[in-house]
Amino acid sequence: MIRAGAEDDLPAVGELHFRSRLTAYSGFIPVDDLTAMPANAMVDYWVERWRYEKDNYQLTVAEAGGVVVGFTYLGPDEEPDTGILNAIHVDPDRLGSGVGKLLMRDALAKLAASGWRRAVLWVLTGNARARHFYERGGWAPEGVERDEHIGSALVRQMRYARPLP
Repeated sequence: MIRAGAEDDLPAVGELHFRSRLTAYSGFIPVDDLTAMPANAMVDYWVERWRYEKDNYQLTVAEAGGVVVGFTYLGPDEEPDTGILNAIHVDPDRLGSGVGKLLMRDALAKLAASGWRRAVLWVLTGNARARHFYERGGWAPEGVERDEHIGSALVRQMRYARPLP
């Protein structure tokens, strides 16, 4: 079941985000950097972020058996007529199950319903699995890159974009 996320979901979102990053990034980011923000700190991050962004951003969760198994986080981008998919994470035990595809379809529909004509997202260049997932879904790299830190690791991100219906 996919539904709007609520404040009560934030602990599960933070814990899932921690597990998802650890699984997705451990092949190219040192584990010490990935665990520099432990699960409880990731929960605190989402609680704080939600406090300031809940009026302009949409949290959506995928639930199975009453357990959060994935989520997306959408909002306005800095560019006009553009929405951003800030996050899409799936429980590592559910990868390949279709949860990510369902969340992506829902996110694209919500971005379009918000009136944006274009959507963007940032992905780590080393995350080949995610890049392949996005490309299969009609996203394309724009040639724009930036560096961010995860722990003390400096990682390169690239921006993907796609038109919205």
